[in-house]
Amino acid sequence: MWIYSWQEIVSMTAAAIALDWLIGDPKWPTHPVILIGRFIRWVEGKLHKGKETSVISSGWVRTKGVMLTVSTVVLSFCVMLLLILAARSIHEWLGYLVSTWFISTTIAIKGLKDAAYLVYNPLRAGNLADARKYTGYIVGRDTDELGEEELTRAVVETVAENIVDAVIAPLFYALIGGAPLAMMYRASNTLDSMVGYRNDRYRHFGWASARWDDVMNWIPARLTGLLLILVALLQPGLSAKRAAAAIRRFAHLHPSPNSGIPESAVAGALGIELGGLNVYGGAASERARLGWPLRQRTQQDIVYAVRMLYGVSFVVMGGLLCILLVLFY
Repeated sequence: MWIYSWQEIVSMTAAAIALDWLIGDPKWPTHPVILIGRFIRWVEGKLHKGKETSVISSGWVRTKGVMLTVSTVVLSFCVMLLLILAARSIHEWLGYLVSTWFISTTIAIKGLKDAAYLVYNPLRAGNLADARKYTGYIVGRDTDELGEEELTRAVVETVAENIVDAVIAPLFYALIGGAPLAMMYRASNTLDSMVGYRNDRYRHFGWASARWDDVMNWIPARLTGLLLILVALLQPGLSAKRAAAAIRRFAHLHPSPNSGIPESAVAGALGIELGGLNVYGGAASERARLGWPLRQRTQQDIVYAVRMLYGVSFVVMGGLLCILLVLFY
């Protein structure tokens, strides 16, 4: 907001959504998220060897994890800010274009849909082998033995959870602070996805990254819950009442303070149960069961989840366009 006016921020954010709808998220080697990931791995290699096990060393490992988190988010914000200032100094419209493009790289509406359909299309063709392979690209659980219903669950859970991470949260921060703050959020989320695990290697080193991501997602997750209820109200065949009830009844059961909200909302809206038994590296893990199993999950639920994803983005775009009409007219 200190670089651009509110009108300019809203305009660029709306344009970024449209850009993502059209071209998605190209996986270029210079894509900012890829560069952020490389920086995280480089800093991790310098700070953490994964060998500290004593009580004394665990505190030091957490301190180094804080150093990783702070350096990544601050650098991401500052580099983005400098790039925009440099572009704007050349020409005002170049600043707009650079900001819009970088905001679009922090969201992944089309990319999330494409990833979901990489699983849906083989399922539709009866090709479980490919469906399992592509599901393994987007989830951490073992997929080699999963049938259609469990593959569907994995994809629907991923789409639901990422409505926060890949859509609402980056847009929320873009509207507050433009591309620099949106990129800082994307760095926070990338940190969590790379080191925010409760395993032997990252339990202490990734603690700060995981907690910071929880903080950054707290408000966006709750906004997403409201938006999903609204989308369920607008889309035929979905239940807004069940979506709201599922959030109240089940969201707190999820190990994440945020992910349970969109997953419960989608489960309630569709009338299916998410969560259950997952296997990670051969070890079984029972996850909180969200929603009511009013019917059996089918591959078509992937389509419904993607429709809810796009429905949320349409509602946001509609809201931004209404704001622009008020601001300019």
